[in-house]
Amino acid sequence: MYVVLLGLPGAGKGTQAAYLSQHLGLAHITTGELFREHIRQGTELGERARPYVESGQLVPDEITIAMLLERLSAPDAARGALLDGFPRTLNQARALDAALARRGAGIDIAVYLEVSQEELVRRLSGRWNCRQCGAVYHEVFSPPRRSGVCDRCGGELYQREDDRPDVVRRRLEVNLQQLQELLDYYERQGKLVRVNGEQSVEGVRDALLAALGAARGR
Repeated sequence: MYVVLLGLPGAGKGTQAAYLSQHLGLAHITTGELFREHIRQGTELGERARPYVESGQLVPDEITIAMLLERLSAPDAARGALLDGFPRTLNQARALDAALARRGAGIDIAVYLEVSQEELVRRLSGRWNCRQCGAVYHEVFSPPRRSGVCDRCGGELYQREDDRPDVVRRRLEVNLQQLQELLDYYERQGKLVRVNGEQSVEGVRDALLAALGAARGR
């Protein structure tokens, strides 16, 4: 079974993917981890990916797909995989489908964790960092005991430029444009399922398990 987990930053994909992959016996695959592992091992693919990763550019699809197919050949992926963070673009989705088709396989379901933009801004823009020790706080989920002061060392808390609400909102709008193409693509294939990502962690988990169970039964 091959599952694509889609969602904007802050939707909770990482949290849910970690649980689902273990619960269902699927390999949890993120492209970020693939890049880091290949670069760490100094593989040919890792060396080809290194300059793109280090400069913050998108790694070419042929390199990413080659890494992904190699990873899908590992023993722990024998029952399938949950793809978290890939594909990110329509071209990547098409390349992934073509690569899997050559193996006689394909994506079984694409699940979209649907969270409103305002809720995502609330989740992503509430983060504050300590200038001294680097501790991280959140205005809603893990606030400091005293506003603006680190609990650990008493250092000053500050907000990074890319955590400001206006910056977060612009970043989400850019991401949404790419994501919408993917949603349309998988919807046309009849593989897209939308899950309300604003429920509790447990509620989202149960909804995802129900969606994946239905996909397995098809």
